Amino acid sequence: MPIWVDADACPVPIRDILCRAATRWQIDTTFIANHFIRLPPSPWIHARQVPQGFDVADNEIVDQLTTGDLVITQDIPLAAEAIEKGADVFNPRGQAFTRENIRQRLAMRNFMEEMRNAGEVTGGPSAFSQGDRKAFADQLDRWVQKHRAR
Repeated sequence: MPIWVDADACPVPIRDILCRAATRWQIDTTFIANHFIRLPPSPWIHARQVPQGFDVADNEIVDQLTTGDLVITQDIPLAAEAIEKGADVFNPRGQAFTRENIRQRLAMRNFMEEMRNAGEVTGGPSAFSQGDRKAFADQLDRWVQKHRAR
């Protein structure tokens, strides 16, 4: 039950939570990014730097994961691919992507992209908050407890 992290856009507080959980629960956790990421020393924490390029990190995650793994990403298309391969997926705000909600999320993402391409100013996500950190930590804890019981 490894954890794969789309680390290019992963907030530092979430990276810290994941590193503590990896060491505490002895879960292999791999951060994949197209730039160097400083991580604490641990046999459970790994960094993999991939070349620059569109979806290179995403493709590496999809290629490596197996059923039951956890993927942390904000990228909706990556989430959809990971779910298709049987992974559990949630974003750094603790929101789960599931078979039941991923199509709607993809449709909304595509709609918003079309709006931006048409020149509409759509804004971005709200600032990352303490509540987001807590929601993520709670979601991660639930996932770990569920998988440790197996």
